[in-house]
Amino acid sequence: MTGPLLAGFLLGLSLILPIGAQNAFVLRLGLRGEHVLAVCLACAVSDAALILAGVSGFAQLSAQWPWVGTVLLYGGVAFLVAYGARSVRAAFGSAALRPSQTAPESLRRVVLTCLAFTWLNPHVYLDTVVLIGSISTQFDPGKGWFAAGAMTASFAFFFALGFGARLLKPLFARPVTWRILDIAIGIVMWATAARLLLGTGAS
Repeated sequence: MTGPLLAGFLLGLSLILPIGAQNAFVLRLGLRGEHVLAVCLACAVSDAALILAGVSGFAQLSAQWPWVGTVLLYGGVAFLVAYGARSVRAAFGSAALRPSQTAPESLRRVVLTCLAFTWLNPHVYLDTVVLIGSISTQFDPGKGWFAAGAMTASFAFFFALGFGARLLKPLFARPVTWRILDIAIGIVMWATAARLLLGTGAS
């Protein structure tokens, strides 16, 4: 139980940590203190639904075509390596993120915008449905715990980002903080790729 749960948590966290449009949106609202609970829930529940779809779908798919999981596993490793490289490169070009100074937005508009960042982003399907779904096949019969770990990472990250943003406002106003974070993300993703290649993910 502990192995798949921890592996899912670490993979989910490494995939969600890179600062993109969705995370920057959550961070901005967290720094402003606007509709934080609703936004965090929208992001985390959406991720959980996509992760569940990926794990459930690949369980059926791999039973019919076992080679699909292998092909996508190596595709996932390549993706992790490339994503890690992107994070390290970003470490040398990160800029400070500052909360918007515009007037507060309505709850409906904020939630719809948040959902658009999630469901209209093609990368989210690669991260959750394809990558997490394919890697979950390596943890049979612990796929459920692997998925639970990845979902827990989403909830932990979004709530920490949204509600912790104000406390971190002075720190995250410095570009060096983003550089350190991006480098750490790159290392985690490369380590995950190496672990999969070495075949330790199924142990």
